[in-house]
Amino acid sequence: MEETIEPLSRVFLQLGPFTIYWYGALIGLGVAIGYVIATREAVKRGFPKDTYADLLLFALPIAILSARLYYVIFRWEQFADDPIRVFYIWEGGLAIHGGVIGGMLTAYFFCKKRGYSFWQIADITAPSLILAQAIGRWGNFMNQEVYGGPVTREFLESLLLPEFIINQMYINGTYYHPTFLYESIWNLLGFLLLIYLRRFNLRQGEIFMTYMIYYSFGRFWLEAVRLDYLLIGGVLKTAQVVSIIAIVIAVILIIYRRMQSNTPRYFDPALPTTKKQSKNKKKKKK
Repeated sequence: MEETIEPLSRVFLQLGPFTIYWYGALIGLGVAIGYVIATREAVKRGFPKDTYADLLLFALPIAILSARLYYVIFRWEQFADDPIRVFYIWEGGLAIHGGVIGGMLTAYFFCKKRGYSFWQIADITAPSLILAQAIGRWGNFMNQEVYGGPVTREFLESLLLPEFIINQMYINGTYYHPTFLYESIWNLLGFLLLIYLRRFNLRQGEIFMTYMIYYSFGRFWLEAVRLDYLLIGGVLKTAQVVSIIAIVIAVILIIYRRMQSNTPRYFDPALPTTKKQSKNKKKKKK
């Protein structure tokens, strides 16, 4: 006889006609914690206190939009018969790679506009980004997504997992690998690694590129275990292809920038001067 295990509620809070789902709440929590950590480090490096408040104003909505667009493009068959569901993001379906690409492109133009060093901002952002990913994966857990192949309950118990995780991994009569948990732990360790690297005066951009290599390496292997994945041409796993490309680009950039003798260092003073501020400084000198 098949056992019956009720999944955890996907609803975090019900406010009249408004419903807040765990998926959105946990992503929001990850963003909030990441924002606090990044802002503190940015101030230490000499940036204005409102730098990340201003950046998130543009980067966050664009990252969410690009994360959803990325997912929809590679999973269109899921929405073809009912396109309105493209907007149902509380059901899941935000691709991290899409969000990172959209967010970092926004950060690049933001830095260019403000006169900031993009690589320095990227380095400051990297630990917060991977920590937010670690927290956000628990939103996938609440939605019973991002899981691996079938396993036995005994296997899950052998991992010394708490009962609520084991039960939530019981989907449609089968237990599955808690891939979301594997990635969350991997990301948390990555956060500690990137924070540790801040102690060294690396070249600007190397902390962020370490994030690219570290996260992509783990994602490549975890994707081999996952069952719910995106495909390119119905054959290649999108996340694995993107991970390989990200690692190659990061390694090339590290080598190239190390060959440049004048590459700025992480501890170098920030120069967050806008064009308007620069003009004011010139006037004062006159």
